Amino acid sequence: MKKHHFLIISLPAQGHINPTLQLAKILARAGARCTFVTSVHGFRKMNNLPSIDGLFYASISDGHDDGRPKEMYFGDYLNDFKRVGSENLKNLLHKFTDDGYPVTCLVYTILFTWVAEVARECHAQSAFLAIQCATAFAIYYNLFTTNNGIYSSTTEIEPSFPIKLPELPLISRDDIPTFLLQSDSASSFMIPVMREHIKILESDSNPRVLINTFDALEEKSLKILEKIGVCSIGPLIPSAFCDGNDVNDKSFGCELFDKSENYSQWLDLKAEGSVVYVSFGSLAVLKEEQKEEILKGLLESERPFLWVIRSSNEDDKIKNENYGLNGKGMIVPWCSQMEILFHKSIGCFVSHCGWNSTLESIALGVPLIGYPQFSDQVTNIKMVEEVWGTGVRARAEEGIVKREELKRCLEILMGNGEKGNEIRRNVKKYGDLAMEAVRGGSSHYNLNKFLDSF
Repeated sequence: MKKHHFLIISLPAQGHINPTLQLAKILARAGARCTFVTSVHGFRKMNNLPSIDGLFYASISDGHDDGRPKEMYFGDYLNDFKRVGSENLKNLLHKFTDDGYPVTCLVYTILFTWVAEVARECHAQSAFLAIQCATAFAIYYNLFTTNNGIYSSTTEIEPSFPIKLPELPLISRDDIPTFLLQSDSASSFMIPVMREHIKILESDSNPRVLINTFDALEEKSLKILEKIGVCSIGPLIPSAFCDGNDVNDKSFGCELFDKSENYSQWLDLKAEGSVVYVSFGSLAVLKEEQKEEILKGLLESERPFLWVIRSSNEDDKIKNENYGLNGKGMIVPWCSQMEILFHKSIGCFVSHCGWNSTLESIALGVPLIGYPQFSDQVTNIKMVEEVWGTGVRARAEEGIVKREELKRCLEILMGNGEKGNEIRRNVKKYGDLAMEAVRGGSSHYNLNKFLDSF
């Protein structure tokens, strides 16, 4: 294994860094040499780099070493990253070869299809790490496959609904990742990206696709993807909370934001399963009206809560006024989400339902209230509510989840009703299955099979 060198490249965004870095740590622990790569600016922002034998770090320029201008269209940024980054990645690969550490395989994520081409040009192998759920990937495959996918050669038409996938619930317009719809501003660059992904995988005689899920959770969706070499290796979460190979690995590491240190003692004083944890991730920006409704709903529910709100001048002003919490809750700018979800006091998790948060809540047995806004969040909450039964969807009115709706969801998940009891049973069941998958089960087997393929 020592002779193999994996290079894993990630977009400098927390939701991309967490699973890719966790895979890097796993490969290093397995005895491989692994280099984690992101942009120059992203690398500068990273805190607490994990130190593991065999794990190394590098950065390449994306053309914006001082950060992407706020007014810059994200699609233009991706084009710059491809243009500038591909050449810098080639140079990095040549340097590794000259230093005696040639790269065996480049592992890339959803926005970096060009990495597969770089790998071919440099005579290295490549693997796609899917960091969304298998169901979302199955939707992409259905729409983009060259056999009958409507997006296989054009972006000018809309899919017809509902979409029927084998053994899965009907997929409505409201259930597919939002960037697949013409009305979404991201569709102009995301539809071509997804088409390129499927094209690359279909043309590869030996495609390798690793996906951050586990067989027992998404068996039917994974079956749809068998033709393009998909195998589950998740949940990709810190070792202390899953396989136990490293009891000190309690966070993903490389957080882009400084976390608060004063919430642990507060949680320790709360009763088991009594606290509502609220976090909408690193990218979401809530409207002030939405913040107010969430706050009122939390206070009126009379349940203790921990709410993560990214710092801004306005938010700092609000927090300084203490939101009128009177000890009923706590607001922090950032935290270690895995440590929070693992804490015995947490009774439910209110989230936008991004895949990392969704999978983490399942793996650690915490029921979820999902308030999806964009991308694959809408697909995740459909599966959470209708298929796995591990949470409920908070329904918005004119784009806002009202306080009464949040209170309704909290009562379901944290009250004593039968639906809440059933959800808690389901979360425990899938949490146990997630642990089985990484402790010698399907995900452990698939990862070893991937390594053996080299």
